[in-house]
Amino acid sequence: MLISHSLATFGRYCLFMKRVFAIPDRWRTFGSRTVLEISKLGVDSIPLVMIISLFIGAVIAIQMQINISSPLIPAYSVGLATRDIVLLEFSNSILCLILAGKVGSNIASEIGTMRVTEQIDALDIMGVNSANFLVLPKVVAFLFFMPVLVSFCIATSILGGFGVAVFTEIITVSRFVYGLQAMFNEWYVWYGLIKSLFFSFIITSVASYYGYYVRGGALEVGKASTDAVVYSSILILLLDVILTKLLLQ
Repeated sequence: MLISHSLATFGRYCLFMKRVFAIPDRWRTFGSRTVLEISKLGVDSIPLVMIISLFIGAVIAIQMQINISSPLIPAYSVGLATRDIVLLEFSNSILCLILAGKVGSNIASEIGTMRVTEQIDALDIMGVNSANFLVLPKVVAFLFFMPVLVSFCIATSILGGFGVAVFTEIITVSRFVYGLQAMFNEWYVWYGLIKSLFFSFIITSVASYYGYYVRGGALEVGKASTDAVVYSSILILLLDVILTKLLLQ
């Protein structure tokens, strides 16, 4: 029963994506809506990303220094470990799990409200491809802006760790900075950016799917928002394992 339900959901999701990625009827309208979604989904997420990243970077540096007390481990390992943890996982996987709660629930509730208030039905009656009109700008906007959010996350996280070195006596600034520079692998940056693009597509498409097929009233819209966050998070973690295996072999 569960398998058949999952296959039916996946099939309907694929058909939904086929409608979403149709050619827009009016490119000017598509462009203006995409710019609006960049502001709403991307720019408005910058403060949240920066605040969380600042504290997480500081916590990583403190935890690494407290737990690495062996004389066999170089002191600069704190900066190195902070940098690699941020680049490999936090700036993409953990960040997108956080954004799934903010952006995903926002999209699902917005589209779900339009469904229960029959605004989507009105678009369909007018001959507009409602899936393409509503969802494609969100997908493109978040894909376009996701590298910016990742860049902010990386910079702010490292700044948080640097702040620990500056304002506390846990580790010296010179050792932390040396660790940030030691054995740097440029591919880790591209690895994080590539993963974040996949995750951003999951967040927008899954949230849009659950919002688009809401049936009922306000209670069902809330349930759709919850389902969107839950299933987006599960798919992000599953894809994280697959991409890590493929990109870091």
